[in-house]
Amino acid sequence: MTSRPAPAALPIAALLVGYPVWWALGFGGLALVVLAGPMAVVLWRRRPIAVPKGMGLWALLIAGYLASGLMLGETPPGTYGEMGAGRLAGYAMRLAVYVSLVIMVLYLGNLTRQELSQRALVRMLGVLCLVTVAGGLLGVLAPGLQFTSPLEMVLPEWISGNSYVRNLIHPTAAQVQHVLGHAAPRPEAPFEWANAWGGNLSVLLIWFVVGWWTYGGPARRVICVIVLGLAAVPIVYSLNRGLWIGLAVSVAYVLVRVRTRTALAIGAALTAAVLAFCAGPLGAMVAQRLDSPHSNRIRAFTVESTIEAAVHSPFIGYGNTRNASGNYRTITTGKTGWCADCGHPPLGSDGQLWLLLITQGFTGAALYVAFFAGAIRRFWRDRTPIGQAGTLVMILVLLYMFVYDGLVTALIMYLVSFALLWRNGHASLPPSTAAPSTATAHRGRPPADGRHRLDVPAPEHPCDGRGDHRDIDPMWPTAGVNHDRSRAVVPEAGRPIRTSGTMTPAPMEAFR
Repeated sequence: MTSRPAPAALPIAALLVGYPVWWALGFGGLALVVLAGPMAVVLWRRRPIAVPKGMGLWALLIAGYLASGLMLGETPPGTYGEMGAGRLAGYAMRLAVYVSLVIMVLYLGNLTRQELSQRALVRMLGVLCLVTVAGGLLGVLAPGLQFTSPLEMVLPEWISGNSYVRNLIHPTAAQVQHVLGHAAPRPEAPFEWANAWGGNLSVLLIWFVVGWWTYGGPARRVICVIVLGLAAVPIVYSLNRGLWIGLAVSVAYVLVRVRTRTALAIGAALTAAVLAFCAGPLGAMVAQRLDSPHSNRIRAFTVESTIEAAVHSPFIGYGNTRNASGNYRTITTGKTGWCADCGHPPLGSDGQLWLLLITQGFTGAALYVAFFAGAIRRFWRDRTPIGQAGTLVMILVLLYMFVYDGLVTALIMYLVSFALLWRNGHASLPPSTAAPSTATAHRGRPPADGRHRLDVPAPEHPCDGRGDHRDIDPMWPTAGVNHDRSRAVVPEAGRPIRTSGTMTPAPMEAFR
């Protein structure tokens, strides 16, 4: 079987592999809204549609967001602003993204493994990881690089001039900020802002390691090591403490879940790498960032103001963000010649949890947490590389919701990871149309519905449709799987094999 995606998988390939083009055009993560149309067409043609467990929570989240639109004209205490086109546009954009994410998940889960294998999807994320590392290096070496995108050229000024919209549609290599007391570039390309770059990279690195190390040959593993070494440079220059914490959590997760011998080897390698890192100039930059926590006061002010506002509409929120009256320094608002830092911090801008509180109330925040926490609970026992990697991403989602806004690109990474977990389940993928069923193959007649399907039950540990356990890597232990590839035993056609304590005939299709 080839891992090349079929025509039905082109929309997701266009989104992930073609993402740099979307970024240059000015769409960025909003490309999902554009591609949701082709995904929906593919989905519509293969009814009935399979739906994963927990998706009802996301549907309730969307329903709650529709209800929150009734509060768009309200002004909670401690905020100011009037109902306008900008507020309506922001609400409509978020709604479109939330709906498009549902379409994307259902689309991915209803593609057969012949149309899009697990490895192919993982390696698409790996390609985007390479682009992200390259964008980070670009932000370090050429922080002033920016240009006007075609989308920005055609949008009216009242839309493109909005600061939030401008971040989405104006390609920039880096954000230059005074985090350390002087101008310092924080890599951003190819995403909407520096924090999005950091959070997305931490997720993409997980899938890059799975695709290029766990499932890769010697050449891919060498490239993997080189890329990880190069990624360390923009990771440090990002000055992104959330990213650093996320990477530490990821390492701890791997050490806990892999075998003891492997954990010791990983721990020793990481210890040597950390010691070498601390002895270099990048280590001094990390220490300087940890000694400059001035952004904590800004976050504390916006979070406190967000909670105070959310209390006044706890069930449906206010549909969109609001501007706080003043900031942590002064009750006045707006930038002036003597106070360049005075501004209007938007409530909910410091994390997806706080965004949900102001836009959808405590109900929306609870649904969001329940969706991803439920995924961790359901897939925790999946010991395959994809299962363990996807579960780690779900854990990072719950960590990052306190510090990172999920819109727009972060939620794409989160929900693609969720779809990978769902597809990895033993009954998650639709049956293939490539071969007749086991039951009818021996009788020489097609199934009753006239369609040829491969109705072979998927194994307890998915093998990516290859008929062996090449998707199970010794580095990621899996209960009940023989990891010695040199001694792999394939049963003869027609002879019984044992599955879950019962004897079943080995399917003929497995040997073709």
